[in-house]
Amino acid sequence: MSVTVMQANLHWQAAHKAALAATAHAEQLGIRIHVSVVDRAGLELAYLGMTDAFLHSASIARDKAYTAAGFGFATSAWLGILDANPAMRLGFPPRERLVVFGGGLPIKADGQCIGGIGVSGGSEAEDEACARAGLVAIGLADS
Repeated sequence: MSVTVMQANLHWQAAHKAALAATAHAEQLGIRIHVSVVDRAGLELAYLGMTDAFLHSASIARDKAYTAAGFGFATSAWLGILDANPAMRLGFPPRERLVVFGGGLPIKADGQCIGGIGVSGGSEAEDEACARAGLVAIGLADS
């Protein structure tokens, strides 16, 4: 007996559109960012780095996208999760590529996580606002 499961995919063109929208929002805020958009497996589909954005923010944006895609919730939610569980507070933060502060959002379609978007370069709130602008641009802000 075979089982077939249909999974939605994030198209590379949508990923690029989201990255462009995130950087456009950063321009409006007067900040310089890096933005990464990954598929559900955490593989990067789009990346943009703005001129004069912080160098270390490039890898942080990638890890925020990876974390959001891998767990299916915003990276900003980690603080509450870790506060509620001492064992996780000790075990999770040292994990490679795990980001436990704001700026990474899952990309969901019909309730299914199909990727993540990560932004770094501004404050946590600014990074998340830029990431959300990317989701709005592809019609998945409230999915």
